[in-house]
Amino acid sequence: MSMLPALEDADLSAEAAAVFADIRATRKTDFVNNFWRVLAHDPVALKRTWESVRQVMAPGALDPLTKELIYVAVSMANSCEYCIRSHTAAARAKGMSDAQFMEMVSIVAMASETNRMALALQVPVDEAFKQV
Repeated sequence: MSMLPALEDADLSAEAAAVFADIRATRKTDFVNNFWRVLAHDPVALKRTWESVRQVMAPGALDPLTKELIYVAVSMANSCEYCIRSHTAAARAKGMSDAQFMEMVSIVAMASETNRMALALQVPVDEAFKQV
């Protein structure tokens, strides 16, 4: 259960309603998901977070599917079920196949394992890698 209720459109402040309008226009949908609806309790945080997400996830050097795959991978590493599910849905909408999903899961699992091993063993960073 959420710490705060997801706000309905009728319960939004004018500031939050403006952000929701931008979310709808940017995403070309009437759907505003629960993350934004709960965050709407703090319109300043809602606006700041939406503007950052909109900027980071906008077209750039990485294609939209790659950005979503990275978001899912980080969400898995951080154990955020909500983010895993929402960004997996977004990745699927951008063309992610089951094979791509499973390969990404394998990469996240392997990276988590080897990260923990390197951390536990306190492996010194090779000089060659410090140049990167």
